[in-house]
Amino acid sequence: MDAQTPGEARLQRMAEPEGAVAAETRTLVIGPYQTRRAASGRPGESRAAEARLDEAVGLAAAIELDVVDRLGVSLSDIRPSTYLGKGRVEEIAGRIAADEIRLVVMDCALSPVQQRNLEKAWGVKVIDRTGLILEIFGRRASTREGTLQVEHAHLAYQRSRLVRSWTHLERQRGGFGFLGGPGETQIEADRRMIQERMTRIERELETVTRTRGLHRRSRRRVPYPIVALVGYTNAGKSTLFNRLTAAEVKAEDMLFATLDPTARAIRLPHGETAILSDTVGFISELPTMLIAAFRATLEDVIEADILLHVRDISHEDTEAQGQDVAEVLGELGIEAEAGRVIEVWNKADLLDGAERERLLNLSRASGTGRNAAGPVLISALTGEGIDRLLARIEARIAETRASFAVVLDPAEGAGLHWLYENAEVLDRREDASGAQHLVVRVAPEKEPRFLNRFGAARRLRAAGD
Repeated sequence: MDAQTPGEARLQRMAEPEGAVAAETRTLVIGPYQTRRAASGRPGESRAAEARLDEAVGLAAAIELDVVDRLGVSLSDIRPSTYLGKGRVEEIAGRIAADEIRLVVMDCALSPVQQRNLEKAWGVKVIDRTGLILEIFGRRASTREGTLQVEHAHLAYQRSRLVRSWTHLERQRGGFGFLGGPGETQIEADRRMIQERMTRIERELETVTRTRGLHRRSRRRVPYPIVALVGYTNAGKSTLFNRLTAAEVKAEDMLFATLDPTARAIRLPHGETAILSDTVGFISELPTMLIAAFRATLEDVIEADILLHVRDISHEDTEAQGQDVAEVLGELGIEAEAGRVIEVWNKADLLDGAERERLLNLSRASGTGRNAAGPVLISALTGEGIDRLLARIEARIAETRASFAVVLDPAEGAGLHWLYENAEVLDRREDASGAQHLVVRVAPEKEPRFLNRFGAARRLRAAGD
């Protein structure tokens, strides 16, 4: 790996998390949402404005900003220069001065010009939704790959926003943590260093991505089916991952608590081993540059045999969140209705009795039969419904596998051991002579070895039947 240059060291210092600063930064969160008629066809239009604003406040809380106020603004159209209308900008300026606000979070995508003009009008730092999400990702990423991907996206975003507009700030230092701002004399040098650093990151990412690809191919050679958790951020994926694997992945009631992928082995009801992968949560209007940056990470999702789409069924916006996840999966070339997606309704423990019973009945009614495709109601926190979920995963895997009847002589202990190690033993009984009668299910890649060893086995069901 290349040695770090002095310029890159400075960039790294500029990018360090600013937790102490954030905790002392009085912040106003503004939700400038177009009316549904004006926003027809735009992302997020199906969401309630109050729920969207709640989410924006949650994003700000994820980096410990001191949110002292929130403001929803209804827009009939977007102004090219300031996003908001002139009257609103002036009204908010008075509010900022009265409340001694130091940072404004705009829950939208601002152009560099809009951001600069709002900062001039209000005399404080302004960040948009993309900048806020990038800041969170910068705090959360811990693996080498995740850190590089976030930094690259971070630098690409910041490069277009190095402008001479932040002279009102007391702290005239560089700040790829978005709470600061580059000093005037450093702007051109910073822009050059950013491009140089991005080029070096791209080279490092090529190496890291190749290594990750080798790990993925080695897992394929094992081979075990791969089950990937996907879902909206804070839907409970990491809690479910911990429940299924007895792992201790960070699981908090916080947006984007998990960024770096984690994989563990799990045991299914009939003894089959599968690899369970926890992934970064999705969110509405996820910045395109972040989808691109994390594409290598999300390859675990693309290549998974089964996707568990985890939904917070207790959330008022659960339907819209589900649509957002389906859209991101679509960008990755995965159709949400594909046969390998199992919808998991999580957080049943937060439902009242009547709603919980209604959803449980709905889940049971649509989840029967060999090709059941309905949702599974669970609580990852309490363990409710986990057995049903494991059975559904196993049934979905079984659709791609053939089953056989095998008879073993009493002395064939090695053959019995082989079956338990390499196949799923669905049934086993012993007759009066001591012979073992088994029903086993075999993965396609192991079927040739199985038939070579147990040539007298009788096929009961072909894969896909």
